[in-house]
Amino acid sequence: MNNLVVLGAGMVGRAIAIDLAKKHNVISADICEKSLSKLEKFDNIETIKSDLSNKESFKKLIKDSDLVVSAVPGFMGFATLKTIIESKKDVVDIAFFPEDALQLDDLAKKHNVTAIMDCGVAPGMSNAILGYHNSKMTVEDFEFYVGGLPQKRTLPFQYKAPFSPIDVIEEYIRSARFVVNGEVVVKPALSDTELIEFEDVGTLEAFNTDGLRSLIKTMDIPNMKEKTLRYPGYIDQIKLLKDYGFFQTEEVEIDGNQIRPIDLTSHLLISKWKLEDDEPEFTVMKIVVSGIEKNKQVKYIYELFDKFDVETQTSSMARTTGYSCTSAVELVLNGDYAEKGLFPPEFLGAKNDCLKKMLAYQEDRDIIYKISKT
Repeated sequence: MNNLVVLGAGMVGRAIAIDLAKKHNVISADICEKSLSKLEKFDNIETIKSDLSNKESFKKLIKDSDLVVSAVPGFMGFATLKTIIESKKDVVDIAFFPEDALQLDDLAKKHNVTAIMDCGVAPGMSNAILGYHNSKMTVEDFEFYVGGLPQKRTLPFQYKAPFSPIDVIEEYIRSARFVVNGEVVVKPALSDTELIEFEDVGTLEAFNTDGLRSLIKTMDIPNMKEKTLRYPGYIDQIKLLKDYGFFQTEEVEIDGNQIRPIDLTSHLLISKWKLEDDEPEFTVMKIVVSGIEKNKQVKYIYELFDKFDVETQTSSMARTTGYSCTSAVELVLNGDYAEKGLFPPEFLGAKNDCLKKMLAYQEDRDIIYKISKT
């Protein structure tokens, strides 16, 4: 059995730790005792309360590990990943931080480390799927739509999050980049709203977010776009908060105290957006890859609809994000992906049978991607 460390014991981090503990010895580390306590009943998991922002104690924590998984909040992500690489540990990361992780590639090569970034559902599986098809055909168009939503719709937001609210808000203030006719186009997040029908859900609202991430640099494809999905009406509520400055990152003075509006907003929303451990929710995603294959125009469509797992009491977003991550962990541990450096998931998808193995691993956990070709 390998010795693994999972940094972060939030909803997704816990799902990762539990899944990996079926085959490996796992240390789950977090500063929150309440989160850690939910893992104490599981075999092969040791829980350790730790301030992961403390670099020296953090290094000691991972000293004897064979691989590290980073599931920390986005604002801690880049520094955490850098420290793991400096500690010469292989790593799979789902922190989704705003910084450019690719700048750590040389550092990873220097320390002979295999580092996989952005390895969730989207980014993550979306990238791996594109990477696979890009290695087999000439891709001309790539688009995907993704969202995680509560089954119960409660106004005004009709939304719950397995992640911290500040990570979600970050998606709404960072400009969205996509590719049109080979050129990178930048638009405000939340722009270009459209209504889309899904068989298992009904009508959802789609809007621009910056979900292409590494694909902007790694894939030479003429047209690429990503949109986030929410229930209709959600976007109007978010735009109102944004327009009135509730997402502002510059400090303002209130009664002699300096405060960032985004921090206050996140604090207030956490109770409203908190997804309870047993709350039914689902993940929906549609990926479309179009182009030329064997001199013919083809289109591949991947559709995912996954629901809260009642038996294991695991949220769908934790499952779809976490098991994509753990499938990549197994690829690294088994030597299926042994390249040294920092790699986004599109590189995994292009390698040997990695995508096939990731899909099979998740299918064993009842996460099913329906694939069609026209």
